[in-house]
Amino acid sequence: MHGTPHIVSDVMTHTVTAVGRQATFKEIVRMMQDWQVSALPVLEGEGRVVGLVSEADLLPKEEFRDSDPDRYIQLRRLFDLAKAGGVRAEELMTAPALTTRPDATLAEAARTMARARVKRLPVVNQLGMLEGIVSRSDLLKVFLRSDDDLAEEIRREVVSYLFPPPGSSVRVQGHDGVVKLAGRVRDTSLVPVAARLVRAVEGVVDVDFELGDEGVGHVVGDLDDHGLGNRHVHRGAALDRETETRAAEAHPDPSRAGRP
Repeated sequence: MHGTPHIVSDVMTHTVTAVGRQATFKEIVRMMQDWQVSALPVLEGEGRVVGLVSEADLLPKEEFRDSDPDRYIQLRRLFDLAKAGGVRAEELMTAPALTTRPDATLAEAARTMARARVKRLPVVNQLGMLEGIVSRSDLLKVFLRSDDDLAEEIRREVVSYLFPPPGSSVRVQGHDGVVKLAGRVRDTSLVPVAARLVRAVEGVVDVDFELGDEGVGHVVGDLDDHGLGNRHVHRGAALDRETETRAAEAHPDPSRAGRP
């Protein structure tokens, strides 16, 4: 039912500069400066990604230039010390390279970056051949979608399925990525489902609801991914009167004792 999510190939950089295993330290630094990038994929053969060399991989060369690390530092920074002595890409790179696929969702790529604490991922095909690179800033591009674009997708992919007319009438509005659904629905129990689906739309910052059912009441507020959050259900007048009657029966007013 839900629309196809945006994938890595939609936002990645397709033109990527890379180096071979035998690229020298100075060649790598020069390419980073010329291309204004902080990391370069390392390729072999016809373009298979075997590693990634970043500024962090090069920095130990300067860090340990005039120092004599003690035993503790040697044990703790063993890999960095090895890179400090490296002169070619194959000695400096982080391998194997952590990669992603062009058809991976943006959420999948974001989770991979977060778990590995990296800023970018080479994008490879099924054969491991380089097709592009995706960075944190690329993943954030979805939040540049216009409010009208978001609202149109939500009307088409969420509202039309969960709250179709004539039983429901729902308005969708957006402001700075925050989407609001307001109106009348046949079944308010579907609101938590709508919350999850709306939040899954790429570019949505948050979601708010003012949806009502004349016979039950209306849901006001924002819901989290589990349908919880700031949810307030306001009952109709008939149910309010029923509640007041029950309360009166449970706690009778002494001043009315003996009155018909």
